[in-house]
Amino acid sequence: MTMNEEELEMNMDLDSDDDDLDADLDSDIDDDSDSKRGGILQSTSKRVRMIFSVMASPNRIDILRILNSKGPLTYSELKSLAGFKSKKESGKFAYHLRKLLRQSLVALNKSERRYTITNLGKLVLSLARQIEERSIIESGKMYVRTSGESIEEFNSHKIIQSLVREGSLPLELAQKITEEVENRIYKYQTTYLTGAVIRDMVNSVLLEHGHEEYRNKLARLGMPVYDVQEMVSNLDNVDNGAEGLLFNTGQKIFAEHLLTNVLPKDVADNHLSGDIHISNPGVWSMIPDTIFVNAKELLDDGLDLGGKYLDVSRINVSKQLNEITTSLSVLISLLSKEASKEVVLDGLVAVFAKHSKSLPELEEQLTNTFATASTTSKYNKTSTNISIRLQLGSDTKIIHSIINAYKNYVAITPIPKIGLIIDNEKGKITDVSQSISEILLLGGKVMIAKGQTASSGVTNGSSKSTNSLAINLQSVSINLPRLAFESNKDETYFRARLALLMKPALASMALRKKEISDLTRRGLNPILAKNTQYMQRSSVSLVINLVGLRESIFNILGFKDNKDGRAVLHKVIETAVDVGAKKGKELGDNVTICMTETEGSSRFATLDGEKYGKNSSLNSMESDFYSQGTVINASEIDEYTPKSEIISESNKISKLLNGGLLVTLDIDKNLKVDEVKKSIEKTAELVPSFKLVRATPICGECGFKDEPFEDKCPKCKSPYVV
Repeated sequence: MTMNEEELEMNMDLDSDDDDLDADLDSDIDDDSDSKRGGILQSTSKRVRMIFSVMASPNRIDILRILNSKGPLTYSELKSLAGFKSKKESGKFAYHLRKLLRQSLVALNKSERRYTITNLGKLVLSLARQIEERSIIESGKMYVRTSGESIEEFNSHKIIQSLVREGSLPLELAQKITEEVENRIYKYQTTYLTGAVIRDMVNSVLLEHGHEEYRNKLARLGMPVYDVQEMVSNLDNVDNGAEGLLFNTGQKIFAEHLLTNVLPKDVADNHLSGDIHISNPGVWSMIPDTIFVNAKELLDDGLDLGGKYLDVSRINVSKQLNEITTSLSVLISLLSKEASKEVVLDGLVAVFAKHSKSLPELEEQLTNTFATASTTSKYNKTSTNISIRLQLGSDTKIIHSIINAYKNYVAITPIPKIGLIIDNEKGKITDVSQSISEILLLGGKVMIAKGQTASSGVTNGSSKSTNSLAINLQSVSINLPRLAFESNKDETYFRARLALLMKPALASMALRKKEISDLTRRGLNPILAKNTQYMQRSSVSLVINLVGLRESIFNILGFKDNKDGRAVLHKVIETAVDVGAKKGKELGDNVTICMTETEGSSRFATLDGEKYGKNSSLNSMESDFYSQGTVINASEIDEYTPKSEIISESNKISKLLNGGLLVTLDIDKNLKVDEVKKSIEKTAELVPSFKLVRATPICGECGFKDEPFEDKCPKCKSPYVV
C-alpha cells in the first residue's frame, strides 16, 4: 500500500454499524465537556478515561497484542494480521489504529513506516490481561492452566476422555473416578488449578481405589521443582551448555519411563535394588551401545540422510581428499549421535589409499577433521567415544599419517573424544610404539587389540565377518558380589542364582533390540537406517557384563586365590556363557558374556556396603568399586612371562569369555617415552589386547596439559586440576 492510500484509509468515514464506535464517540463528547472544567486533576482524569475507552474495543486490544508479540510492522502487515482483509473493513481498521496513535499507545516510525507498541501500550495490555483473569476468577467458574499454554474452563468430560484414552479405563469406572475428582476440586477450591494438579488428584483417587496399574499409565513423568533448581545451580556435570542441561533433563524423564512403564517389573526392581545395573537408561530404547562400522563403505556410497538432518550439507560420493575428509567429519559427528558408548570406525586406511602421494596434506586435513568432529554435540562427560581402528601390516605410510594426525589432534584437545585402536594381529607393534607412547603422554586414548575390539574391551560378537555393521547391546551388568552374599557360601547355589538372574535380563535385552530396531526403521537413527540397511545387513549381539567376579569368589564365598579357587572362578564364567548361549538360542539372538568397564561397579559397591554393613567381607577390598577386568602395572611388566600368574590367568579368562575382557596397562605418570614404549612392546607379547591408562593432569580452568604438573596449573595458577 502506498502512503497516499494509507492516509486515505486513516481519514475515511466509518460505517455506522461498527458496534463500539458509538461508545467511543460518546466518550469523545464527554471528554470535550471535561476539558472546560480545567485543572490538572480533570486533565488526568480525562486521559485515563480516554485510555479506558480505547481498552473497551477488542479490536484495539488485538492490535496491541499483535504489535507486542510481532514487533514493528508496516500498515499492511498489521492490518492483515489484525484480520481486516476486505476493503469494506479498511475504514474500521484505520479508525482503531488512529485511536491508538492519539493516546500514544502505538507509535509510528516515520522513516521506516512501521508501527510499534509504546511502553504505555504495554502497560495497558498488561492491565487488560489482569482484568480478564480476575473477571474469570470472580465469575465463580473453575479455569484450568493447561500444559498447552492456555487457560480453559474446567470440563469434567475431558477427565473422562483422558482416563479412557490414556489409561484404558472402562467408561463406567472412568465416570466414577471423575465424579470423585470433581467433588474434590470444588471442595478444595484451588485458586490456581493446573493440568498437573488435576492429574495428581486423579492418580490419588485411583490409588485409593486400588487401581495401581491404571495410575502408572496416567502418571506424569518429570522432575520435582527442587531437582530442577539443583540442576541449574550445580553445573559441574553439564559439559555442553544449555544443550547438555536439556539433554540431562530429558534422559531423566526417559529413564523414569523405562523403569516404570517399559521394563518388566522384576527387571526394573533388580536394577533399582542393585542386583543388576542398566547403563544409560535414558536412551535404552533409542540407540545401541557400541557399533562397529566400515567407514569406507559409507564414504564410497555417499551419506544418504533422506529427509533427516535437513540442516546438514549433502555430500555426494567423495573422491578428492578434501571431500573425503569433510565427509568423514560429518560421518563422525552424526554417528556419535547413534550410539551411547562407542563407535568403532574401520577401513580408514583403505579410504586414503589413493592419496599416499600427498601425505603432508593428508595429515593436516585429518587433524582438522578430528578437531571439527570433536566440536559436535557432547551432552555430558561420558558422551559417545569414537575409535579409529588401524590394522597394522597394511599401508604403512597411510597408517603413520593417520597416527601423526591423531597426535596433532590430541595435542590441541584437553580431553579427546576420539581414540585409536591398533590391531597388531598381522603387523608389528614396534612399528608404531614410539608414536603411541608420545600420544599417551599427551593424554591420548589408545587400545592395542588383536581383532575387532572396542576400547571398552568388548569384542565384535558378529559371527558373519562379511557384515558391514555390527551392533552390541551391552548395557546390563550383573552384581556378582550381591549374588555371593545371598548364596550362603554355596558355590553351586551361587551359579544357580546367576543363571536365574540372567534369563529375565536377557529377555529385557531382546525387548530392547526390538524397540531400537523399530525406532531406527522409523528414522530415529538415520545413518543406521538409511546407509547400513540396519535390519538386513547388521549383526546384533546381546552382551551381559559380569562385575566383581574376584571379590565374589575370593572375598565372599571364601575360596583361596590358588589353583582350586581359580577353577571355581572359571566355572562361574562357563556357567554364564552356557546360560547365555541357551537363552540366546531360545530368543534367536547372539548372546555373549564380557568383563569390561561400567559405572555400575562403584554403584554396586556402594549399595552393598549400605546393605551388608561395614563389617562385611567388603572390608578386605582396597577400593570403593568392584573389579571389572585385569589390571597390569607397567612398572612390573619386566618381571612377567607368559607363565606368570596374572598373565596366564588373564589369558585363560579372555578365552573363556566370548564377549571380551578389558585388560588395562596402568602406566605411571612419571614414566618417560622410552619407558612407556618398552612397556607397550613387552605387554603386546604377553596378552592379545590391552588398553593404555595413564593419569594426565589437565587444568579445569584453562585446559592446559602441555607439561606435567601437580597442585596448580603452571599457566593460569588455578588449583582446579582434572
